[in-house]
Amino acid sequence: MANKKIRDKKTDWEFYAQVGIVIVLSSILIYNYLPQSSGMGIVSASSIIPKGVPAIYGEELGVTYDDVSPYNQQKADSTIKLLGNIDRAEELDSTQIQRYVEILYNMHGGMSCEYCCGARSIIFEDGKPACGCAHSYAMRGLTKYLLKYHGEEFTDEEILLEMGKWKVLFFPGILEGKAQVMESVGIEVDYINLTTNKYRGIEQGKASGSMVGDC
Repeated sequence: MANKKIRDKKTDWEFYAQVGIVIVLSSILIYNYLPQSSGMGIVSASSIIPKGVPAIYGEELGVTYDDVSPYNQQKADSTIKLLGNIDRAEELDSTQIQRYVEILYNMHGGMSCEYCCGARSIIFEDGKPACGCAHSYAMRGLTKYLLKYHGEEFTDEEILLEMGKWKVLFFPGILEGKAQVMESVGIEVDYINLTTNKYRGIEQGKASGSMVGDC
């Protein structure tokens, strides 16, 4: 009988230990899943530079995040030009233009190229270009491409997230500094918070840096 009670207690302990392990592993998986599934691209100030091949469109366009780097200005310029030429070549239908304006002008205050010019956004409220910077052409071009050819695969926020990643590549130094400022005041650092007009100017006087590619 005594041996049976010991075996029963051992079995109970093993059961609760297994339940505990399952709970811990589930918590870790949920924690890792939520930031990824939010579409916001949560990062730290020290790791904001995206790397590798963008999903879906990277291979199609023959571009990688690594193509825009201060260590290879010629490659950066040619990649920015490639994306910018899409803006010049592609036309959107009325439905796509509505999403285009929502993404670049309305969401989170809009997307600007404020380190090149003082425009409110890289487009006007009617969807027309508002900034002649090469970086703006590139962001508009990629937005058009994703809307026209992958509009069902990307949500508006996911497209804005991609623009944010490229903007970080265009202005790495100052946006790393902005990320540090945001972290210091308790603002979550993700590509949308970091690169849209939502917190525009928060880094003024506290961060500086050069851009990659010609303006």
